[in-house]
Amino acid sequence: MKNSFYKASAPWFLGLVGGVLLLVATSWAFDWPVATKTAASQVSIPVVVDKTPLVRENRFTASFSSVVKKAAPSVVNVSTTKTVKRSPVQPFFDDPFFRKFFGDQFGESPSGRAPRSFKEHSLGSGVVVTADGYILTNNHVVDGSDEIKVTLANSKKDYVAKVVGRDDKTDIAVLKIDAKDLPVITMGDSSKVEVGDVALAIGSPFGLSQTVTMGIVSATGRGGMGIEDYEDFIQTDAAINPGNSGGALVDAEGRLIGINTAILSRTGGNQGIGFAIPVNMARDVMERLIKYGKVDRGYLGVWLLVIAPALAQQFNSPKTQGALISEVTPDSAAAEAGLKPGDVIVEFNGKPVTDTRQLKFMVGETAPGAKVPVKVLRQGKEQTFTVKLKEMADETSASASQQSNASASDVLQGVGVSDIDAAARQQLHLPSGLQGAVVTEVDPDSAAYDAGLREGDVIQEINHQTVHNADEAVAATKNVKSKVVLLRIWSQGGSRFLVVDESNTKSKSQ
Repeated sequence: MKNSFYKASAPWFLGLVGGVLLLVATSWAFDWPVATKTAASQVSIPVVVDKTPLVRENRFTASFSSVVKKAAPSVVNVSTTKTVKRSPVQPFFDDPFFRKFFGDQFGESPSGRAPRSFKEHSLGSGVVVTADGYILTNNHVVDGSDEIKVTLANSKKDYVAKVVGRDDKTDIAVLKIDAKDLPVITMGDSSKVEVGDVALAIGSPFGLSQTVTMGIVSATGRGGMGIEDYEDFIQTDAAINPGNSGGALVDAEGRLIGINTAILSRTGGNQGIGFAIPVNMARDVMERLIKYGKVDRGYLGVWLLVIAPALAQQFNSPKTQGALISEVTPDSAAAEAGLKPGDVIVEFNGKPVTDTRQLKFMVGETAPGAKVPVKVLRQGKEQTFTVKLKEMADETSASASQQSNASASDVLQGVGVSDIDAAARQQLHLPSGLQGAVVTEVDPDSAAYDAGLREGDVIQEINHQTVHNADEAVAATKNVKSKVVLLRIWSQGGSRFLVVDESNTKSKSQ
């Protein structure tokens, strides 16, 4: 069965079906005041930070009660309500799955009247980070809510919370309650966290407030899973369940090292693979949200590829470190600076670039309008460009062409190409200015197929040589002296590189 990612927020009602439905909030007919969402002006942020390295010894303590007593009072219960319109008779037909197969008439009541409004309640966790009431949680815990209530751990006192700011790209939100002398968690330094460190998760799974689970840090720097836009997760096997979202992941000293966010599960419950946003990232986003009410990120305007060994060889890169540009967005900061497809970014603003994910973070952390030096490898030679970053915006087979299919001979065996005509451009949803040779046939037993080339892809370059049509593509293959061919193709809305190696039974791709 396929694994699925779940955000670890939870409903209050846990009946009917386990697993997947645990993440679906249940409606209740209550009318509560609406919390107004505001952006805070510039204020001081008196957080407590302790970056002292963790003492790591080969011994195990008999109890973590002192750690829990230190951290747990700062972890709060976050409950939300939002107004939804749906029929009280058939509530499950609000699920888009049912509407797709049964039609919108199932969203109507038997009387034909418009659906009533109901209050939907959900549950999560949060962490107090300042004595005057700033609280860190997940964006998905509070997104779309009309009212947010925070319940303190020790006094059990309830507060109506306001949203200071939300950032969906990192899944961080900052709340504010009107309170004083709150128990504040001590923040650690997530850059010093190591695999094998003890980790305690504190939160409100399934509505059970102040629940503590223990495990270790299973991995750091987890990304590329499609949970969020900016992923640099701490992975832990400490049990994280629905309702833990926004809660604390602390180290053996009780210092906050992460905000619990998601689980990888086949059932919707804990299976030992949980993810937390590193506290360094959460703190940076929090400070910008408190000061400015939003997070402005720099925008470079490039499509990037991880440099596999085969690609490194093709681009004369001595290492697989760096970020390979597969496409430059027109009128972007990168385009105006002179960056081109095929450039390998090896340094950004004076710091080495190890991979595409790191570069994405580095650009995102830089303010729009900043001028930064960017060092690239272009055909094996280093060049440096000055880039003025812009602001990130809140963001089949080909038909018959005018000529018969040509066969790419010598190399790219089993590949048929044709010109891009109006019909192919419309059917494949190709940009108006895109030029190249559209792939009309790929033999499933060919090296090109193994590399990832498919019908409907558009070949833009062959071994760094631009091709504008099918004839140029065929001619380019005749000039290839090696059995290893580098292709730049347009596929599924963007450009990328493929390495087709016909000297082996299976080719390498990226």
